[in-house]
Amino acid sequence: MPTPIIYHIDVNSAFLSWEAARRLEEDPDALDIRTIASAIGGNEEMRHGIVLAKSPLAKKCGVITGEPLAHARRKCPNLVTFPPDFELYVKRSNDFMTLLREYAPEVEAYSIDEAFCDMTGTGSLYGDPVEFARTLKDKIRTELGFTVNIGISSNRLLAKMASDFEKPDKVHTLFPEELPEKFWPLPIENLFFVGKSTAKKLRSFGIHTIGNLAGSDRNTIVSLLKSHGDTIWHYANGIEITELSHEAPMNKGYGNSITIHYDVTDSDTAKKILLSLCETVGARIRDAGAYISVVQIQIVDNEFRQRCHQTTLPSSTNITEKIYETACCLFDSLWDHSPIRLLGVSTGKATTESYEQYSLFDTGKNERLSKLNSAVDDIRRRFGEDSVKRACFIETSTKNKGSAGSMPKNKDSLSHFLKL
Repeated sequence: MPTPIIYHIDVNSAFLSWEAARRLEEDPDALDIRTIASAIGGNEEMRHGIVLAKSPLAKKCGVITGEPLAHARRKCPNLVTFPPDFELYVKRSNDFMTLLREYAPEVEAYSIDEAFCDMTGTGSLYGDPVEFARTLKDKIRTELGFTVNIGISSNRLLAKMASDFEKPDKVHTLFPEELPEKFWPLPIENLFFVGKSTAKKLRSFGIHTIGNLAGSDRNTIVSLLKSHGDTIWHYANGIEITELSHEAPMNKGYGNSITIHYDVTDSDTAKKILLSLCETVGARIRDAGAYISVVQIQIVDNEFRQRCHQTTLPSSTNITEKIYETACCLFDSLWDHSPIRLLGVSTGKATTESYEQYSLFDTGKNERLSKLNSAVDDIRRRFGEDSVKRACFIETSTKNKGSAGSMPKNKDSLSHFLKL
């Protein structure tokens, strides 16, 4: 049986690279924005500017993905920003996956800008897998106009770790025999599935590198971190005990938030925005065939102070009106009348089973609301999100995209790729 050969192919700074490639296709003499301090981000004037991708020079200045553009500009005053274009990203991703399928017997899209390719048994066709990876990398750059990193190993875990080594436009291997030299000296934070809180806990026990974890007693790590500890102990030893699938498990909860482009100072406006968010969240819950039993709201004021409050419902639900009613109660108990910059609604404890503890008088009402919500969802899927509107959203400036009961179009088109 041939030795498994897995490629993990990751686009370098995908959103920025795809924007740069488009600009150069339109004008070959245009400035390559990858060569300057640049970033892809939101609309700063509307106050939801977040760094989605950054160039190598911006990274050297300390700019990180996910931070507000205002913070990034303080680190890098000459930062040039460009708005996101999600339709472009979907097209470029499709082009990327199509090219990979021309050469790989099996391609698994792991996210919008990365994929696993099972190249097992292709040596007779392509020759040395490392040399062919370099050929494939160069072909992507020549034909599609952007660069990738390719990690190679005998399983997906190690291939993914290898692709994160030096960037951009590189090919790296990380086979089991290479772990002591290439893998184990890395900081524990570099290990897949180890976040900040886990790393902090591990470091408090003297585990500072991946090698420290690999050499630790497995039972001790399990007692410290339960099943998560067992998983990362295996990962540290290069053992992929669960497949790194792009198919996400069922959400534990659903949520949505919006940064408002002006300060909200009255309850009526805030509650219209909450209703808008609850419509989006409710539609997502019903689309997944789920029910939730925890509702939480988030308020960020104009001084960036954040407050959250949640409650557990007596019954699970997928009804927008029930979620909204609960969100309003939470809002009334939480808001201190500081000007509001951001509002969010999230839900938790999602299941596929509903349980009810409604009073005799609530049962008929909730059945009617559930049927009404489902009917409206169906109309919007068929005829567009604006085909049915609540009266309070007509001629209003407080409605956000997605308030008609669906995800914003741009985000929805990437919902199966992105973990936002």
